[in-house]
Amino acid sequence: MTKKRFIIFTKIYMKKIRILFLLISLVSCNAKSQSNNKHGKEYIVAKSENEWRSELSKMSYYVLREAGTERAFTGVLNYNKNEGLYVCAGCKAPLYESKYKYESGSGWPSFDRGIEENLEYDVDYKIGYPRSELKCNKCGGHLGHMFNDGPKNTTGQRHCINSAALIFIPSIE
Repeated sequence: MTKKRFIIFTKIYMKKIRILFLLISLVSCNAKSQSNNKHGKEYIVAKSENEWRSELSKMSYYVLREAGTERAFTGVLNYNKNEGLYVCAGCKAPLYESKYKYESGSGWPSFDRGIEENLEYDVDYKIGYPRSELKCNKCGGHLGHMFNDGPKNTTGQRHCINSAALIFIPSIE
Protein backbone atom coordinates (compact mmCIF):
# COMPACT_ATOMS: atom_id res chain seq x y z
CA MET A 1 0.00 0.00 0.00
CA THR A 2 1.35 3.36 -0.95
CA LYS A 3 1.59 6.26 1.42
CA LYS A 4 -1.15 8.14 -0.47
CA ARG A 5 -3.56 5.18 -0.30
CA PHE A 6 -2.77 4.71 3.37
CA ILE A 7 -3.63 8.35 4.12
CA ILE A 8 -6.90 8.12 2.14
CA PHE A 9 -7.81 4.83 3.84
CA THR A 10 -7.03 6.31 7.27
CA LYS A 11 -9.18 9.39 6.61
CA ILE A 12 -12.15 7.28 5.50
CA TYR A 13 -11.74 4.90 8.43
CA MET A 14 -11.44 7.75 10.95
CA LYS A 15 -14.53 9.46 9.49
CA LYS A 16 -16.53 6.24 10.01
CA ILE A 17 -15.21 5.92 13.56
CA ARG A 18 -16.21 9.53 14.31
CA ILE A 19 -19.73 8.97 12.95
CA LEU A 20 -20.10 5.78 14.99
CA PHE A 21 -18.83 7.54 18.13
CA LEU A 22 -21.22 10.44 17.51
CA LEU A 23 -24.19 8.09 17.14
CA ILE A 24 -23.28 6.21 20.30
CA SER A 25 -22.88 9.50 22.17
CA LEU A 26 -26.24 10.80 21.02
CA VAL A 27 -28.05 7.62 22.01
CA SER A 28 -26.38 7.42 25.42
CA CYS A 29 -26.97 11.11 26.18
CA ASN A 30 -30.67 10.87 25.39
CA ALA A 31 -31.23 7.73 27.43
CA LYS A 32 -31.30 8.26 31.19
CA SER A 33 -29.61 5.49 33.10
CA GLN A 34 -32.12 5.99 35.87
CA SER A 35 -35.42 7.69 35.55
CA ASN A 36 -37.94 8.06 38.29
CA ASN A 37 -40.60 6.75 35.93
CA LYS A 38 -38.79 4.43 33.54
CA HIS A 39 -41.54 1.80 33.66
CA GLY A 40 -44.36 4.26 33.06
CA LYS A 41 -45.61 3.84 36.61
CA GLU A 42 -48.05 6.44 37.91
CA TYR A 43 -47.13 7.65 41.39
CA ILE A 44 -49.60 9.01 43.94
CA VAL A 45 -47.51 12.17 44.28
CA ALA A 46 -46.84 13.61 40.84
CA LYS A 47 -45.33 17.05 40.27
CA SER A 48 -43.66 18.88 37.41
CA GLU A 49 -39.88 19.14 37.42
CA ASN A 50 -40.25 22.88 38.15
CA GLU A 51 -42.39 22.11 41.20
CA TRP A 52 -39.83 19.56 42.46
CA ARG A 53 -37.00 22.07 41.93
CA SER A 54 -38.79 24.81 43.84
CA GLU A 55 -39.72 22.54 46.78
CA LEU A 56 -36.47 20.61 47.25
CA SER A 57 -32.94 21.70 48.10
CA LYS A 58 -30.41 21.32 45.29
CA MET A 59 -28.96 18.18 46.88
CA SER A 60 -32.39 16.64 47.58
CA TYR A 61 -33.43 17.32 43.98
CA TYR A 62 -30.20 15.77 42.69
CA VAL A 63 -30.70 12.64 44.80
CA LEU A 64 -34.48 12.17 44.59
CA ARG A 65 -35.19 13.29 41.02
CA GLU A 66 -31.87 12.63 39.22
CA ALA A 67 -30.88 9.46 41.12
CA GLY A 68 -27.72 11.12 42.38
CA THR A 69 -25.65 10.20 45.41
CA GLU A 70 -24.34 12.52 48.09
CA ARG A 71 -20.70 12.06 49.08
CA ALA A 72 -20.05 9.55 51.84
CA PHE A 73 -19.93 10.89 55.41
CA THR A 74 -21.44 14.27 54.39
CA GLY A 75 -25.11 13.66 55.20
CA VAL A 76 -26.33 14.93 58.57
CA LEU A 77 -28.62 11.96 59.15
CA ASN A 78 -25.73 9.51 58.96
CA TYR A 79 -24.82 10.49 62.52
CA ASN A 80 -28.37 10.80 63.91
CA LYS A 81 -28.92 8.51 66.92
CA ASN A 82 -32.30 9.94 68.02
CA GLU A 83 -35.52 7.94 68.09
CA GLY A 84 -38.09 8.78 65.47
CA LEU A 85 -39.22 8.30 61.91
CA TYR A 86 -37.46 8.93 58.61
CA VAL A 87 -39.79 10.17 55.87
CA CYS A 88 -39.29 10.91 52.17
CA ALA A 89 -37.98 14.46 51.64
CA GLY A 90 -40.11 14.67 48.50
CA CYS A 91 -43.54 13.56 49.69
CA LYS A 92 -43.23 12.88 53.45
CA ALA A 93 -44.15 9.18 53.12
CA PRO A 94 -42.86 7.20 56.15
CA LEU A 95 -39.90 5.08 55.03
CA TYR A 96 -37.75 3.98 57.99
CA GLU A 97 -38.00 3.64 61.75
CA SER A 98 -34.98 4.66 63.81
CA LYS A 99 -34.99 1.31 65.68
CA TYR A 100 -33.81 -0.35 62.45
CA LYS A 101 -30.97 2.12 61.80
CA TYR A 102 -27.45 0.89 62.46
CA GLU A 103 -23.86 2.02 61.93
CA SER A 104 -22.59 0.27 58.80
CA GLY A 105 -19.44 2.37 58.37
CA SER A 106 -20.46 3.04 54.74
CA GLY A 107 -20.89 6.81 55.18
CA TRP A 108 -24.65 6.81 54.56
CA PRO A 109 -27.58 6.16 56.90
CA SER A 110 -28.15 2.40 56.94
CA PHE A 111 -31.23 0.43 57.92
CA ASP A 112 -31.79 -3.31 57.95
CA ARG A 113 -35.43 -2.90 56.86
CA GLY A 114 -37.92 -0.27 55.85
CA ILE A 115 -41.65 0.31 55.78
CA GLU A 116 -42.30 -2.05 52.90
CA GLU A 117 -45.56 -0.58 51.57
CA ASN A 118 -43.77 2.72 50.93
CA LEU A 119 -40.65 1.28 49.29
CA GLU A 120 -40.17 0.30 45.67
CA TYR A 121 -37.39 -2.00 44.53
CA ASP A 122 -35.88 -1.56 41.09
CA VAL A 123 -32.73 -2.57 39.25
CA ASP A 124 -30.12 0.10 38.58
CA TYR A 125 -27.37 -0.36 35.96
CA LYS A 126 -25.92 3.14 36.40
CA ILE A 127 -22.38 1.97 37.21
CA GLY A 128 -22.30 -0.92 34.75
CA TYR A 129 -23.66 -3.79 36.81
CA PRO A 130 -27.05 -4.44 38.42
CA ARG A 131 -27.78 -3.08 41.89
CA SER A 132 -31.01 -3.08 43.88
CA GLU A 133 -32.27 0.49 43.81
CA LEU A 134 -34.62 1.72 46.51
CA LYS A 135 -37.25 4.31 45.63
CA CYS A 136 -40.17 5.92 47.39
CA ASN A 137 -43.32 4.13 46.26
CA LYS A 138 -45.42 7.30 46.61
CA CYS A 139 -43.41 9.82 44.53
CA GLY A 140 -40.79 7.67 42.76
CA GLY A 141 -37.90 9.50 44.41
CA HIS A 142 -34.53 7.71 44.42
CA LEU A 143 -33.46 6.89 47.97
CA GLY A 144 -30.36 4.73 47.62
CA HIS A 145 -29.54 1.04 47.24
CA MET A 146 -29.99 -2.24 49.05
CA PHE A 147 -27.10 -4.63 49.65
CA ASN A 148 -27.00 -8.08 51.19
CA ASP A 149 -24.18 -7.28 53.62
CA GLY A 150 -26.31 -6.11 56.55
CA PRO A 151 -26.53 -7.54 60.06
CA LYS A 152 -26.69 -11.34 59.89
CA ASN A 153 -28.71 -11.54 63.12
CA THR A 154 -31.61 -9.57 61.58
CA THR A 155 -32.45 -9.36 57.86
CA GLY A 156 -28.94 -9.47 56.38
CA GLN A 157 -29.87 -6.39 54.35
CA ARG A 158 -28.36 -2.92 54.28
CA HIS A 159 -30.59 -0.18 52.96
CA CYS A 160 -27.94 2.43 52.16
CA ILE A 161 -29.91 5.69 51.96
CA ASN A 162 -28.91 9.25 51.08
CA SER A 163 -29.53 11.74 53.91
CA ALA A 164 -30.77 14.23 51.31
CA ALA A 165 -33.63 11.86 50.44
CA LEU A 166 -34.90 11.83 54.03
CA ILE A 167 -36.40 14.09 56.68
CA PHE A 168 -36.14 12.96 60.29
CA ILE A 169 -39.17 13.40 62.56
CA PRO A 170 -38.23 12.85 66.24
CA SER A 171 -40.47 10.81 68.50
CA ILE A 172 -42.57 12.80 70.93
CA GLU A 173 -42.26 11.31 74.41
